[in-house]
Amino acid sequence: MSTGTPDILSAEFAADPYGAYAVLREEAPLLWHEGMQSYIVSRYEDVERVFKDQVFTTANYDWQLEPVHGKTILQLSGREHSVRRALVAPAFRGSELEQKFLPVIESNARELIDGFRGRGTADLVEEFATRFPIGVIVDMLGLDKADHARFQKWYTSIIAFLGNLSQDPDVTASGLRTKEEFAEYMIPIVRARRENPGDDLLSTLVTAEIDGETMSDEDVKAFCSLLLAAGGETTDKAIGSLFALLLQHPEQLQAVRDDRTLIPQAFAETLRFAPPVHMIMRQPAEDVEIGGGTVPAGSTLTALIGAANRDERRYKNPDAFDIFRDDLNAKNAFSAAADHMAFALGRHFCVGALLAKSEIEVGVNQLLDALPNLRLADGHTPAEKGVFTRGQAALPVVFDA
Repeated sequence: MSTGTPDILSAEFAADPYGAYAVLREEAPLLWHEGMQSYIVSRYEDVERVFKDQVFTTANYDWQLEPVHGKTILQLSGREHSVRRALVAPAFRGSELEQKFLPVIESNARELIDGFRGRGTADLVEEFATRFPIGVIVDMLGLDKADHARFQKWYTSIIAFLGNLSQDPDVTASGLRTKEEFAEYMIPIVRARRENPGDDLLSTLVTAEIDGETMSDEDVKAFCSLLLAAGGETTDKAIGSLFALLLQHPEQLQAVRDDRTLIPQAFAETLRFAPPVHMIMRQPAEDVEIGGGTVPAGSTLTALIGAANRDERRYKNPDAFDIFRDDLNAKNAFSAAADHMAFALGRHFCVGALLAKSEIEVGVNQLLDALPNLRLADGHTPAEKGVFTRGQAALPVVFDA
């Protein structure tokens, strides 16, 4: 660690990573971190390259993801990856998403909002954001919503395992337990759905076939585990951050309230300004020159999304939240051509990006309709928490019941 460079594992960093990111971009664009046993890059052009250049592999997921999920699509490459992605991707885009799952998204949002719309107060994180995406995924898969608390516990444990930068043994043990518990729960359901497929996403996954290839029970279980963790944690954090930022910028909140076509712009700028996932790891297959130095083959390389998204070399006034900025393309923000890093880029671009966009559009529209004169509760100042993933711990609001 160079002197003056804030340590990612420190309390100071957790309190304000953005100031630390600025120092890293300027003084240590390539940094070796002993505690994490990882090289770190922070500039936009370097993070973009890590996601797009195929020399940076996902071999690190063998130890980072597989112990809690099983082998997932993120670890695959070549034809194996393209076939698996082609098996799952249709459910997350186009007519399948709109016709089959949009009603699921709408009913989940409505049900949650009905729980507090008449009260005049709510915590949008606790009562909406943390519940909404998990409810949608559980319904999409055709699982039992009575098990919601278990799903939430599992995905929280998985995310903690992935973000266990200091290698806390209790966090590791909890993550490994979760894998066993989820497998015991899920594998019998997968097998039953093979015998009697229905009209849900799980049935689509177990019956999907390309060139004679199908997904095994273990493949399907691992994908469902990944979907719960990635789809739950990220959309949850994005909703909380989006409302926290709009409520702190009342003129932008009013603009979105008046013109709902601005919701994708507001979501894209939230993903840039306060991404739910702040870092993603990769492993180079050969020695690579990047960030002014060399990263040896087989090393872990941490790409700081949160730093790249605030890089003054890429964005004007990057520390300002501005849904009207002209250097962020909202039309491409939910595709592999995105010019922010929140969904990663390249062949491992987030398969659920359009699902997240649909959830945000439905959720924001319904909340704005149901909560007139929405404002922060007296005395509450929004504050982010987290290092690997980051978002609002709470968002108490008041509105006209």
